[in-house]
Amino acid sequence: MPNRFRISSHLLRRLDELNIPKDRLLRHAGLPSGLFLQEKVQVTTEELFGIYRAASEVSGDPAIGLQLGSEGRVERYDPIAIAALCTRSLRDALQRLARYKQLTCPEEIRVLDKKDECAVHFNWLLAEKQEPPALTDTCFSWIVSVAQRGTGKALHPKRVEFQRAPANREVYEKFFGCTVKFRAPQNLLVFRKEDVEAPLLTYNADLLAMVAPQLEAELSQQLAESTISEQAKGVLKRLLAGQRTGLQDVARELRLSTRTLQRRLTDEGVSFQQLMKEARQELARHYLLHSSLELNETAYLLGYEDANSFFRAFHTWEGTSPGEWRSSRAAVA
Repeated sequence: MPNRFRISSHLLRRLDELNIPKDRLLRHAGLPSGLFLQEKVQVTTEELFGIYRAASEVSGDPAIGLQLGSEGRVERYDPIAIAALCTRSLRDALQRLARYKQLTCPEEIRVLDKKDECAVHFNWLLAEKQEPPALTDTCFSWIVSVAQRGTGKALHPKRVEFQRAPANREVYEKFFGCTVKFRAPQNLLVFRKEDVEAPLLTYNADLLAMVAPQLEAELSQQLAESTISEQAKGVLKRLLAGQRTGLQDVARELRLSTRTLQRRLTDEGVSFQQLMKEARQELARHYLLHSSLELNETAYLLGYEDANSFFRAFHTWEGTSPGEWRSSRAAVA
């Protein structure tokens, strides 16, 4: 997975529209003054985090991310958002966003179903630190913008959960139109399941048939640059969200038959069980480092039937318990 990726032109435009001096922003972020003048502005994950931290500092608005992520003019939507709007329902739109987002940066959108709720979580795969609040705000306001445009109504989340300490509660609750919870285990945008199943007024099968093939072609090209085991493990990480995932699920995502995927993994000398173990181990480390999730909740997200199964597996991987591993890393940090 490449560490450098292209910044969206939408961000640069919004900085201008919100009168945020880009030269000051870059100085605060410790980045080259001519970065935004390049034809293709490429940054690392940590550099992007620095840009959003600087946006808060330079603007003087701790909730600037809400404005950076909002877009009322559909003609400014990128192809990924347009493809999402052309689908049948908000759930379909979220799944399209999750599928194609990997084309633009090492960011994973996870859609998590639990009872009568559907939560959206943004996971920065190459992050060494927690993403800045302004970036979380931008991602959440972008999703809400797409949802409201697609449904044609002021659709609000059921609630918003932030890991950060309480601040500007009234601003956030007014913007999102719902309860905002602080000091949560993860940053989550939570919708009612009935709203997620709502049909989109912007559904357009003909336009989707024009936009999606190009995105699929780009995705195929990107995937072709990695081995089938890398592709399969990436899919596993995306699908492991409180549900049991099998070989057939991964094969379907990769547009392969189960037999073909099994054969190609065998040719590379790996097994599906090995990839499952590696995917769970890498995700477990991420959750323990970048969230305050309870250990039983982490076990659930990794697809284990119970916490004890997760504890035994983790001890096999790391030689210690999940709680002790988290504490030791926190002490080093």
